[in-house]
Amino acid sequence: ASGNKLLKDVGLWLSQSIKDHFNQKKMVMNLKYIDPTYMIRAVPSNASDNVYCTLLAQSAVHGAMAGYTGYVSGLVNGRQTYIPFYRITEKQNHVVITDRMWARLLSSTNQPSFLSPKDVADDKEKPMSALLDDGNCNGTVDVPPVTKEITK
Repeated sequence: ASGNKLLKDVGLWLSQSIKDHFNQKKMVMNLKYIDPTYMIRAVPSNASDNVYCTLLAQSAVHGAMAGYTGYVSGLVNGRQTYIPFYRITEKQNHVVITDRMWARLLSSTNQPSFLSPKDVADDKEKPMSALLDDGNCNGTVDVPPVTKEITK
């Protein structure tokens, strides 16, 4: 469309190559490939989104090439980090449906709010929890030193 060569989907090729490799080694492997077009958000991406995605992708590749496993790359307080999987899955986040941020999300995506007065009353009765580990809400996060194997 813009004069650039239209390339085939590298994800399908990569997933098939990985499956073929493990089949040749006679190793059992279960790989799921999710087409990125199924993960489209409610608004089109902008230049900042493209820069952020590039940063995450480059960080993930650097970590993999350095031999790290069991992590996801991300930003914490504006710094590029490798976050161990166990830290991501150790507890569930709770969405406060009466919060202003939730209302903004509904508004920006044109979704209706199905809150009843009972929902609002029930949600206000629940105690608020700390945003970060150990009640630390001052914008700092204690990150353990990174080792080659980032698993628990």
